[in-house]
Amino acid sequence: MRRRRLILPRSLRAAATYDRADLLLVLAIDVSYSISPEDGRLQMDGYRAALQDARVLDAIGAGIYGAIGVAAVAWAGIGFQRVMVPWTWVTERSDAEAWGAELASAWSRIPAEAAAEAFPNGQATCISGGIDFARVLFEASPWESWRRVIDVSGDGPNNEGPPPEPARDRAVEQGITINGLAIEGDVDVPLILGPGATLAGYYRDSVIGGRGAFVVAAQSMHDFGDAIRRKLMLEIAGRMPGATAG
Repeated sequence: MRRRRLILPRSLRAAATYDRADLLLVLAIDVSYSISPEDGRLQMDGYRAALQDARVLDAIGAGIYGAIGVAAVAWAGIGFQRVMVPWTWVTERSDAEAWGAELASAWSRIPAEAAAEAFPNGQATCISGGIDFARVLFEASPWESWRRVIDVSGDGPNNEGPPPEPARDRAVEQGITINGLAIEGDVDVPLILGPGATLAGYYRDSVIGGRGAFVVAAQSMHDFGDAIRRKLMLEIAGRMPGATAG
């Protein structure tokens, strides 16, 4: 028999506010040297639009508590990780708009900060450092949730610092799920990973892990906005596409 999902009435949801959330989500965003200023703007606009999308807000409202906690971090080389937007309670459009405004403000500083710390520790691609930084961030969450997810987006494989697999395993051991958004199109990917290799395949093998983990692929940076919207809907609803989505 299929178990029916419990959804609290509005009065009980209000009482649960700032106590428990349906999901704690860290968006771990690649700002390494391969992300051009235009690519960065497309990423930032994609995240802002996705969280404000009516379908994403409907998915949030359909949860038991009708709210999620969201934080955003930027990562690049082994020595560069930054909190862009701290933990934010999102239950309605005004929350999503405020979160998006804070992301835009923080983003205006991040590329210059990453570039300033390049050589030797700024703008390479250290996915493991991004995962470890995001994992620790859950300890500072004001709310509890049985679902904790790190959403790693990037356009290339790990090329500096420790490999991502041990960092992934540390997160999974703590009950955290890591999902991936792989941005295809970088000509260096098959040179690094081998002919015919895809970044989505690399993310599936080396980056994602945990309960229900999945990868969504954007075929180019211009597809990022639609890909992150679909991915957020799946993560908020606690579903997975079943296979890497294109």
